Amino acid sequence: MSRIEKLCIEKGLRMTQPRRIIARVLSEADDHPDAEELHRRANGLDASISLATVYRTVKLFADYDIIERHDFRDGRSRFEEMPEEHHDHLIDVRTGKVVEFHNEEIERLQEEIARQLGYRLVDHRLELYAVPLGDTEKDQD
Repeated sequence: MSRIEKLCIEKGLRMTQPRRIIARVLSEADDHPDAEELHRRANGLDASISLATVYRTVKLFADYDIIERHDFRDGRSRFEEMPEEHHDHLIDVRTGKVVEFHNEEIERLQEEIARQLGYRLVDHRLELYAVPLGDTEKDQD
């Protein structure tokens, strides 16, 4: 049983066969797939799973804080299992590849900025948009 399936059961969600398959696909993903890619992968395991089922399921999982939805400026919502530990993202604007990272200095700096402005940081998201070093093409943004 995948971690996502376990979380769903713990949160009282009814686990239909399509939900189990989508949960498994998400748990096994080492990338941040969008709904269409999730559908392609789930459909490879069960051809009866529709794109509409995938959309409903990811919305349900996100509403229950089982998965996290990201909008990385490419017009597609992407999904990942709710992380056990905080991390940030670097997005390759050429390929769409998402790299997860954690940096203590950045974490400390964000807390310091909030404190200097009279706040206590309770949450944040950091997304860096980049091109590989040596890429000579002009950015489109």
